[in-house]
Amino acid sequence: MNKFWTLLFILAAQPVLGAELPRPDHIVIVIEENHSFNQIIGNGDAPYINGLAKRGMLFTQSYGVTHPSQPNYLALFTGTTRGISSDVCPLELSGENLASILTAKGLSFATFAESMPEPGYSGCVYGGYVRKHNPVANWKGRERYSQPFGAFPSRYEKLPTVSFVVPDQLNDMHDGGIKRGDDWLRQNIEPYAEWAMTHNSLLILTWDENNGDADNHIATIMIGPMAKQGNSAQRVGHYNVLRTISEMYGLPNLNESAHVKPITGVWK
Repeated sequence: MNKFWTLLFILAAQPVLGAELPRPDHIVIVIEENHSFNQIIGNGDAPYINGLAKRGMLFTQSYGVTHPSQPNYLALFTGTTRGISSDVCPLELSGENLASILTAKGLSFATFAESMPEPGYSGCVYGGYVRKHNPVANWKGRERYSQPFGAFPSRYEKLPTVSFVVPDQLNDMHDGGIKRGDDWLRQNIEPYAEWAMTHNSLLILTWDENNGDADNHIATIMIGPMAKQGNSAQRVGHYNVLRTISEMYGLPNLNESAHVKPITGVWK
């Protein structure tokens, strides 16, 4: 066998990273607050979430990156905590992020933040809205990408390619409790979850961090026609979720997400 055919054989034998990953038309990522896996899964105050876990893929070994909240949102959005170790506000950051790499590919991104008063709002707090939970607000161009939740389209085909949904602090379990957060998800997210099943789209429900325990064990659930039903014990975190999205759409891998694996083995 000559060198050309030998090289071709070797290359063909190599696994193609991301080859088994689907390409959803839309991904909606809903981020909840400050509860551990064991506080959510099996909790009678969260019947809707536990129902979602049975309808989709529940990751039993999912972990936040750090404490407190803000660096976890930054990790999911830009592949690094940016050296931020607090909820300090305001931040003015630069560099590539999920919004910029999607846009460069001709795709789209938006955050839909509940109780934010106007697109691109730069304040740190407004009622139940807090900027620390809305990472895109820390970059220039936020007017384009940072939207109030009222702008979340009822015709879901009009959604961006990837969206973050950030309930306010009363409805994300930060201040209002598990039952209130569960009810909010059922009312506001279930219609999208049902639509996604017949429109090649994906819902990701996750938490920024747990209740402060050192292991930072959180629940992450994925539901859509491309996701299997069941549980996965592979260890995943915010960087793995970001890496998976990047691989799905052929995007650059941002910062620390380049050093972790995409989520595999859970797709139909």
